[in-house]
Amino acid sequence: MRRVATLFGALTLATLSWTAGTAAHAAAPTPAPSHPSPSAQGTSVATEEQRAAVRFWTAERLRTAQDVTTLPAARTAKLAAPAPTTGEPVTVPPLPGPATPVSAPSPRATSPTPWTGGGLISTTAGKVFFQNASGGTFACSATVANSDNKSVVLTAGHCTVDAATGTGYRNWVFIPGYNNGNRPYGTFAARRLFWDAQYVSTRGNANWDYAFAVMNTLNGRTLADTVGAQGIAFNSQTGRHVHSFGYGGSAAEGNGERLNHCEGNEFADAGRPGSTMWGIDCVQTGGSSGGGFLADFSGGAGYLIGNISVSAGTNEYHPTLGNEALGLYRQAGAA
Repeated sequence: MRRVATLFGALTLATLSWTAGTAAHAAAPTPAPSHPSPSAQGTSVATEEQRAAVRFWTAERLRTAQDVTTLPAARTAKLAAPAPTTGEPVTVPPLPGPATPVSAPSPRATSPTPWTGGGLISTTAGKVFFQNASGGTFACSATVANSDNKSVVLTAGHCTVDAATGTGYRNWVFIPGYNNGNRPYGTFAARRLFWDAQYVSTRGNANWDYAFAVMNTLNGRTLADTVGAQGIAFNSQTGRHVHSFGYGGSAAEGNGERLNHCEGNEFADAGRPGSTMWGIDCVQTGGSSGGGFLADFSGGAGYLIGNISVSAGTNEYHPTLGNEALGLYRQAGAA
């Protein structure tokens, strides 16, 4: 079985844990704002470092990268931050990818279930691998989001930056369609990482635990031109039927080697004071962090409304994508 690490500082959570309790009309990708979002932080990756990241991730390093387990509730329950601001709904439609068979998925997944439905999610979901400042190697999940530059993935803030220090992770790559060590569409290296400044200033408040990575081209093609992209929605309706996808590291989930699926009706996180998160009654384990929550999901395609961030008991939660996330996304899409 893949090793699972608990890190207290150098790496924040893979899925946070609290024990206190448990679209509008589709539009084209939206243009970048004329000035940077005040909530944006991030890091740029030099071209040679991008090349080195691809070389760094050998088959052996992929196999031994650690899925991160939860932090104690005591390290998260005291954190406070303003709620994300909301505004007019903004939606960006999915972008078709390579033709992949679409079949009926397994019965309603109220516990993590191997995804057998094919479709766009089978090419746009993937694994993230990165290295922290101490040299440890780790795994998360991410999903391609349609954007102006066709190069953006949505993942968790804790998969891009150490909230305790504000230091971005390095050797950051995304492998779309990852399956049992296979890289059917290649390995894409990050050239920019964007996270919300409030995630760092609050030392890891999960209300802000989202991030966008901008991936380099591969063989002259962008990420979305290679595998397609899911739609994405900001300031969207809550309380709907949603689906989540990730690469959980437990034996029941295939030890991080296959894409798993959960679904359910959203409910608000009532277990943490000040939480603006929403969740479902299904939970994926370490390594699923950053995996996409999608609404209006059909035939393998839908609209990203958040990413796997927090687990509590049998529930998993995602941050909401409000105006701050929209600003971050627009900057990523223009990078």
